[in-house]
Amino acid sequence: MLPERPLGRTRSILGYGVLNALMIVISIPVFVPASLILCAIRNGRRAAWISLGIATSLAVLLISASPPAQDQSNFVFSSIAGVVLAIAIPALAAFPLIERGETYGRLLVFLLAGSALGLAVTELGARAVASYSPYAAHVAQARTLTDEVVRQYRGMGMPSDSLQVAERWGSYYATVLQPGAMLLTAAMVFVLSLLMLGRLRGWREYAATHGAGTTNTFQFRNFALPEWLPFAFVLGGLAPLATGMLHKIAANVLMVAVFLFMLQGYALLRYLLASIGIGFIGALLAMGLATLSGVGPLLLAVAGLFDPFFDFRHFKKRKDDSHESHSD
Repeated sequence: MLPERPLGRTRSILGYGVLNALMIVISIPVFVPASLILCAIRNGRRAAWISLGIATSLAVLLISASPPAQDQSNFVFSSIAGVVLAIAIPALAAFPLIERGETYGRLLVFLLAGSALGLAVTELGARAVASYSPYAAHVAQARTLTDEVVRQYRGMGMPSDSLQVAERWGSYYATVLQPGAMLLTAAMVFVLSLLMLGRLRGWREYAATHGAGTTNTFQFRNFALPEWLPFAFVLGGLAPLATGMLHKIAANVLMVAVFLFMLQGYALLRYLLASIGIGFIGALLAMGLATLSGVGPLLLAVAGLFDPFFDFRHFKKRKDDSHESHSD
């Protein structure tokens, strides 16, 4: 191995810290997990934690240099804490799983569990330190958005019955499904970051030399959820039968599970298109058409739900496999 260059390593850690701080400050944390994991790959796990500490400190200093209005200050600083606790820390905590070559789907479920814990810590910390509730702020924003949408529908002349349904669902989303909606945002951040990570040369070199899975682990076509996840879907399906906090938990579990199975359905579609030679642009157009069709996401979610049972990616291979026809 070549001798280590401390100065170059220090510059690398500082560079990742500055990059992550900028993404946190401008509220675009979508590639923060990929940046931190790549920092851990190139400089080590401890260096990545140091880089995250630098990023957090710089983000706080940058916001403090031009502080927001008093009524927005708590929201801004709680948002920084949310990114750090619910996105950045789970990403670094998942690095040992990446070293072991864990699959894309299992890694995402682990990240979402860590994100849920981070959101809870952010809420409790903000209440204890500033007597402020980030969750209540998100609920208020959702209610404002719902009122605006209903106002636009009313201006378009929508029938009163349809308006009542829209108001009811909007209120249900704002008051019951906000935790699940926040987790879905984190899920998209993790999915996009891992997709980006899989295309970086640093990851490919690391995977090739350290045996951390394969270089195509984070290709979307290989996204596969754990086999036990359908039980979470069944648990969430009990939401209409429950009341109070149990209903809220079950409804959010169902929401997250449906979203994950929909992702798996899109991964199956990508796998099918790739197997017949359709490239990235063609696959993107096909996925867009499936989404715009309205019924497409629902059908893909159903396919994703049953994929753990039927393994559609290898269905033809398993069907054609016959032990009697092979001499070995």
